[in-house]
Amino acid sequence: MGATTAAATQLEGLCCPQCPSNHPGPTALVNNSRGSPWTQESTLVAVKPDGVQRQLIGTVIQRFERWGFKLVGMKMLQVSEPFILAEHYQDLQRKPFYPALISYMSSGPMVAMVWEGYNVVGTSRAMIGHSDSTEAAPGTIQGDFSIHISRNIIQASDSVEGAQREIQLWFQSNELVNWADGVPSRSPPGTGAVLRARPAFSAPVSRGHPPRESVSAKRVG
Repeated sequence: MGATTAAATQLEGLCCPQCPSNHPGPTALVNNSRGSPWTQESTLVAVKPDGVQRQLIGTVIQRFERWGFKLVGMKMLQVSEPFILAEHYQDLQRKPFYPALISYMSSGPMVAMVWEGYNVVGTSRAMIGHSDSTEAAPGTIQGDFSIHISRNIIQASDSVEGAQREIQLWFQSNELVNWADGVPSRSPPGTGAVLRARPAFSAPVSRGHPPRESVSAKRVG
């Protein structure tokens, strides 16, 4: 299966709440309008130093908000304690690129975020795309903005269990805010709950070149 097809399958094929493969370790259960529970997850998303330097923080936030996920924690920091990165990347310590990875991640400020929502772990990974920009599908964050596998701007938890561990590593409990945004979260197909409007993935508009609608409005006005 190609990268584009795989990403589309993950994004379009959100399975029913009864499917155990889609929800390996739920963090909470929320009732939909018909009274049956569905999984509410949390995930850690980090904008890496090159993403911060390229001023892509707002772009990343916008994509997650438009998808219907809720931001419950965010902070900018420059990692000065190597044990934090060592703990975060513990599964990669034997890889040949590990020293360069740690050096890169501590080279400048990064932004750590916690997002909540239905199937947010799997959907975030699909939205972000392949870590190698040459393999990332157009419309994903990596496909649109990443320039090299070593400078790929963003990462996210790869499992619910991993997300729980990473959130605890990067955030204190009092740094996470439980708030009601007043808009129904994206819910599983067939639940009868109201959904947020689903944005279509599209290539980003180049800076300094507004969409045609904006140009037309100026001409009419």
